[in-house]
Amino acid sequence: MLDQRNIADLNIDDVREAHARIKPYIHETPILTSSYFNELTGAELFFKCENFQKAGAFKVRGASNAVFGLSDEMARKGVATHSSGNHALSLSYAAGRRGIPCHVVMPRTAPEAKKAAVRGYGGIITECDPSTTSREAVFAEVQEVTGAEFVHPYNDPRVICGQATCSLEMLSQIDDMDAVIAPIGGGGMISGTCLTLSGLAPKVEIYAAEPDQADDAARSFRAGHIIADDAPDTIADGLKVPLKENTWHFVSHFVTDVLTASEQEIIDAMKLTWERMKIVMEPSCAVPMATILRNPEVFRGKRVGVVITGGNVDLNKLPWMKG
Repeated sequence: MLDQRNIADLNIDDVREAHARIKPYIHETPILTSSYFNELTGAELFFKCENFQKAGAFKVRGASNAVFGLSDEMARKGVATHSSGNHALSLSYAAGRRGIPCHVVMPRTAPEAKKAAVRGYGGIITECDPSTTSREAVFAEVQEVTGAEFVHPYNDPRVICGQATCSLEMLSQIDDMDAVIAPIGGGGMISGTCLTLSGLAPKVEIYAAEPDQADDAARSFRAGHIIADDAPDTIADGLKVPLKENTWHFVSHFVTDVLTASEQEIIDAMKLTWERMKIVMEPSCAVPMATILRNPEVFRGKRVGVVITGGNVDLNKLPWMKG
């Protein structure tokens, strides 16, 4: 079974199989460009708009691959996970399409818009404190009671192969990419990107983007081993979780660099993207643009794929609103 395979044995065939499996349940999201951002950065930027994805985020790819890859016997008791939002609602979406239960442990501080979306897709929420320790402890209790199949938000080969389908599409949509940049929290999207590009386009540089206030991946990358923060504080709520052993394999072997941005830079980049591109994106998705603006010399003159990972934002609590 895929989830029992050694992570280093995954290959591009696994990605292609995942894409065929999930194709009926996802969108092939579009690429948008902006002459304004090209002039501002000196790079050619190609935005992969996963904010237009089913369930509003790229994570529906990995969740669908996990759910529809289960045997009927395994699926009978449903699936379970812990997540701050996008994986929770994506797994709920996929489970609903298969007609099985989905149990989700979410921090009580998670955005209400994401909780509402989880419930809307039929997910059953149990709340926990906003720390990795609490999340994992409460989840253990839920799984013991339900017996549901655990689908980790990112440290799961099935999920990583699903996320890898995003960059598989990008390679067919963008000619001659020099680099790809995506946000990093637990590392599922970056790992999938590494899996695809190492197999099909190994010369493409892979950059991970992270908040200054949740920079455990950057510190891990420089130290050469995982450094995990338990409860970082950042507006980018989807990037608060630490790397795990499966995602660290890809980060440590294939990532070119991990770049960071301040809270204000993230907010400014988010607002600027809303204003100039007229698309809804959440704070976590603005981190790549913020890091490009902070480090223009890294990307100048290059053709860069920028993954906008999701658009599930509380419109009543936009970060530039006062009060």
